[in-house]
Formats: sequence, structure tokens, C-alpha cells
Amino acid sequence: FGNPDNSEAHYLSTGPEIWQQTHGKITHFVSSMGTTGTIMGVAKYLKEKNPDIQIVGLQPCDGAAIAGIRRWPKEYLPTIYDETRVDRIIDSPQHEAEVTMRQLARQEGIFAGVSSGGSAWAAIKIAEDISQA
Repeated sequence: FGNPDNSEAHYLSTGPEIWQQTHGKITHFVSSMGTTGTIMGVAKYLKEKNPDIQIVGLQPCDGAAIAGIRRWPKEYLPTIYDETRVDRIIDSPQHEAEVTMRQLARQEGIFAGVSSGGSAWAAIKIAEDISQA
């Protein structure tokens, strides 16, 4: 959980891939927070490209059990986590994560886990908020 190679791998690969595939038009990046390596590496890369990109972390609501992600008490956050790289944290209800996971499979043919369902749920929620603004 504290290995800097974790976030560095996402800085060198995942971040550039997202930037390239979106042609730099990305406005928000949502990531479940397990080891926090993905969100830290991608956030670092994307913020270097455009500091206005919103980085959103996803954690389970109190009492929810979503495999692969955690609700980190501040004193136990992985040592690679830098809170200044995350603009917002959204709490995902377990039920919504599970429902969205099943919708991804049925409607999009994406067979993802519950943590990915939670991230997709949060991304949809953000998109709806933007549309209503």
C-alpha cells in the first residue's frame, strides 16, 4: 500500500493513455480508492496536463462492503496518498454500486466488479449534475 511504484506505474501508463484517448478533453476522472495508486498516478499526470481537471475519489459509504476499495480513516491512508491531488471524494452506497455493475453488464457488455460499478455510478451522478447546471 505504500509502494511508490504503484502510483508511478499509473503516472507513466494509465494517465497518458486516458489523456491520449480523450484527446485532452477530459474534465473529470473518477477512481475507486483501494491502494490509491491509480488515483494518485493518474491525478498527477492529468493535473500536469490541465490543472482544471477534477479528480474524484470513490469510497464506500459507512457500513458498505465493496470489495477492492476502502473507507480509509485519515490516520490509515496509504503513504502514497496525497490529499492535495483529489478534488472531491464521493461515498458510494453498496446497493447503487451493485445495481450499476449489473447495468454495465446488461446494457454495455462490460463485466466489471462492484468497485467499478461504484465508480461508474459516481461518474453518472457527476454527469447528471453537470447537465443540470
